[in-house]
Amino acid sequence: MYYLDHRRDVVRIPPERLGLEVDTVLTELAQQQFEGKLVDGQNLAVTIRDVKALGEGHIIHGDGGVYQEVEYEALLFRPEIQEVVEGAVVEIRKFGAFVRFGPLDGLLHVSQVMDDRVNIDEHNQRLVGVETKRDLKVGYKVRARVVSLSLSEISPRDSRIGLTMRQPALGRLEWIIEAHKKTDDKSGKKAAAAAPKKAAPAAKPAAPAAKAAAAE
Repeated sequence: MYYLDHRRDVVRIPPERLGLEVDTVLTELAQQQFEGKLVDGQNLAVTIRDVKALGEGHIIHGDGGVYQEVEYEALLFRPEIQEVVEGAVVEIRKFGAFVRFGPLDGLLHVSQVMDDRVNIDEHNQRLVGVETKRDLKVGYKVRARVVSLSLSEISPRDSRIGLTMRQPALGRLEWIIEAHKKTDDKSGKKAAAAAPKKAAPAAKPAAPAAKAAAAE
């Protein structure tokens, strides 16, 4: 999901920034240019740091800026299909819930929330299972799986990411803990039932017969 990458690119220094401290200017411009943008069409640049100039800058005729090649370290975020993610519910809509994991939001469609019919209370930002009465609200922590992915290069925050919680070990974190507890309880009861019963204690040997009275 997150990883560091050393990259090279070109930063344009506008005329009004020329003559200032180069490293500071390049760091600010690189962060403005690359942070929050997609890199290679599939990685979101979260943070840019350690920006260094490579060689001398170049001037293009008719452009007062300087184009400077730089190298930098980027913290990248890359969601993948079938990846299990944990995040928080940030919005409830009539078609489901939006879950924020890392810097992006994914859609948990109402049909993918749980194995139950779900009532939608958009006014109170709440989803409720008809039979189970389990609910999902803004702020609740969940674990889900990425099932569809379409990243937007123009606006990465508007990328279309589909999530599901209708698989084992997924759902609201409290549901998962509850399920584990029930499984452990059942396992404990089965183990107790299968355990061999303790054997009854052996009967104590009879006391030795009294010695015969001494012969008269």
